Amino acid sequence: MAKEVGEAGGIGVSAASGKGKAGGIDIDIDIDISSCCASCGIAEVDDIKLTTCDANCKLVRYCSVACQRDHRPSHEAMCKKRLAEMRNVLLFAQPESSHLGDCPICFLPLPLDASKRAIMTCCSKLICNGCSYANKEREQNPSLEQTCPFCRHPLPTTKAEVDANEMRRVEANDPVALRNVGIQRCKRGEFMRAFEFLTKAAGLGDARAHYQLSLMYLKGKGVEKDAQKEVYHLEEAAIAGHPTARFNLGSIEWNDGRVERAVKHWIIAAKLGEANSMEILKKGYLEGVLSKEDFAAALRAHQAAVDAMKSPQREAAHAELTLFAKPW
Repeated sequence: MAKEVGEAGGIGVSAASGKGKAGGIDIDIDIDISSCCASCGIAEVDDIKLTTCDANCKLVRYCSVACQRDHRPSHEAMCKKRLAEMRNVLLFAQPESSHLGDCPICFLPLPLDASKRAIMTCCSKLICNGCSYANKEREQNPSLEQTCPFCRHPLPTTKAEVDANEMRRVEANDPVALRNVGIQRCKRGEFMRAFEFLTKAAGLGDARAHYQLSLMYLKGKGVEKDAQKEVYHLEEAAIAGHPTARFNLGSIEWNDGRVERAVKHWIIAAKLGEANSMEILKKGYLEGVLSKEDFAAALRAHQAAVDAMKSPQREAAHAELTLFAKPW
């Protein structure tokens, strides 16, 4: 049996296994297209090494740059199709957690609500309010200094100390600090400088930096409006587990008439605990856009994600914040 997998030198080539004859003698045949140059057909031997397509489509290999250049016209369409397929597999994979990850102290998923977590400028760690509350309770002892719950660095007492901590982290190429400084520059209207910080943070893999860049391309702040780049940064953020970026992607797909892709995005976001996506899925279920089974699975996963972000310490911290927030 044989399965056609590509071309070499313009001739159809198959990866085959079975029996054949050479000089009247039965031999096993095992030909793999990946062991031959897709352009000239030369096989990989000790002194000939093949390299994969520059686009990393993993479909073909070449013995030289010249062969890749000569083969590009016939391979380009297949390459682009394969890359799009690979991108979709990556894009629609369900992340294990949100881009925030777990609190480094209690190891529970960090809440999506920004008011229920805090960033420590000394170490750039996100700490849940529950662990901050427990640390504050511990420091009720007068002999204890107020320190970071994670690294135990003394807490800054002035804005100047906060800024100094952040700049130390920026000099260390900390993506969290770079992103935070970039967001601060955005708020000040220093968009060109903000773009530099955010681009560097995104290059280091920070999902929130990708999300902020998508907003800049959407609104044309510091850059020209560019829908393609907006979607690219939203996708990078969504792949890293950013629920809001995923929600926005679903909205874009819906507005473009790609309902199935939109629903997939919202299901993934809902399973990470994103509330807006869950609300849209409820409406979609009532309108027959998604099946009862898919809706039920998304609802169960959504509730599980929300419950996983809760703890007695976090509830106590929330109760205290609510108490002090009440007008007297």
